[in-house]
Amino acid sequence: MKKKALFTLLFLTVFFSKAQSDIDALLAAGIDDAQRFANDYLMPGTDGLMHSMNANWFNTAEAKPLGGFEISVVVNASSVKDENKMFNLNTADYNNISFEDGSSSKMVSTVLGENDPAIFVEVEYEDPIFGNQTETIELPNGIGSSSANLLPTAFIQGALGLSQGIELKARFVPKIDTDDVALSMYGAGLQFEMTKWLPADKYMPVAISGLVAYTHLDGEYDLTESSIIDGENQRVENATNTWLFQLIASTKMPVINFYGGLGYIKGKSESDLLGTYRVTNGFVTSEEIVDPFSVSSEVASVRGTIGTKLKLGFFRLNAEYHLSEFNAFSVGINFGFR
Repeated sequence: MKKKALFTLLFLTVFFSKAQSDIDALLAAGIDDAQRFANDYLMPGTDGLMHSMNANWFNTAEAKPLGGFEISVVVNASSVKDENKMFNLNTADYNNISFEDGSSSKMVSTVLGENDPAIFVEVEYEDPIFGNQTETIELPNGIGSSSANLLPTAFIQGALGLSQGIELKARFVPKIDTDDVALSMYGAGLQFEMTKWLPADKYMPVAISGLVAYTHLDGEYDLTESSIIDGENQRVENATNTWLFQLIASTKMPVINFYGGLGYIKGKSESDLLGTYRVTNGFVTSEEIVDPFSVSSEVASVRGTIGTKLKLGFFRLNAEYHLSEFNAFSVGINFGFR
C-alpha cells in the first residue's frame, strides 16, 4: 500500500525533485516561464490521477440491507495514452526560453513521458552585475520511460447498508508520513437503489441505483534536503478534490453478476511550490523568491463503466473497466455480510 501511495504522489512532485538542477535556471528566467512549463508538464499526470481515484466506488447496483456491510481492498489504474506523454513547447509562449537547436516549437516530455533523445533549452536571465546571461539546461523526463503506461491508486474501502435502499461508503489510504513525503487520501459516497422503492422489486432481474461520491488527496514533498538551491522550508504541496455522479445497473443473480453505468467526473488538482529560494550567480549576486508559484488542472468528463462480480459466501471478487478521457481498470477483493 505504501509503495502505491508514494507512486501516486511521485508524478505530482517529480518535476521539482528530479529536476533540482533546473529549477534555479527556470526561476532565474522568470516565475511566469517556470509556472507555464510546470503547468503543462504536470497536467496530464494530475488529470490521470483524478480518473484513477474514482474507479471501483461500486460493484453492484443493489444497495445492502440495514446492517449489511462489505470491506474491500481496491486497486485502480488509469491508462496513459501516447498523447498524454508529450506536449508542444512553443517558445513564443515563453519570455526567456529558447531551444538550443533554434527550433521555435517542439514536442517535449510531460510528467508521464520521456525525452529520447534529451532536449536542451537555453534560458536567458538578467544579472544585475554581469548583464544578460544564458544558461543551457536539460528538460526533465517523466516518471520513468515510455513504457510507464499506468497511474495506480489503492484504497481500503467500506460500505454499510442504511435501509430503504440507501448505502453509505467510505474509502481511505492509511496516512503516510516519512522524512520527505506526507500523503493522505480519503473519500465518502452515498448510493441509493431506486428499484428498492418499487413494489415488485423482488421480482425484477436487474437493480438500478445512483451514486454520489467525493474523494480528497493531500500530499506534501519536502525539497529541503534534496534541493541544491539555498533557502528554507522548500516543499511542494498538492490538494486534489473530485466528485463522481454515477447511474448504475446490475443483474441480480446469486453467484456471478454483471454491472455497468454512466457517470460524470469533476475535479481539480492544485500544486504549490512553497518556501524560500535564493537564486544565485556564484557568490556574487542573489535574488530571494518566496512561494514561487502554483499550478492547477481540472477535469470534467463523462465515464462509461462495465464490470463483473463473483460472490462466494462472504468472499467477493470484482473487476471493472472505465471508458473516459483516461481509461481505467480496477480489481477489488471484498469481504461482506448480506
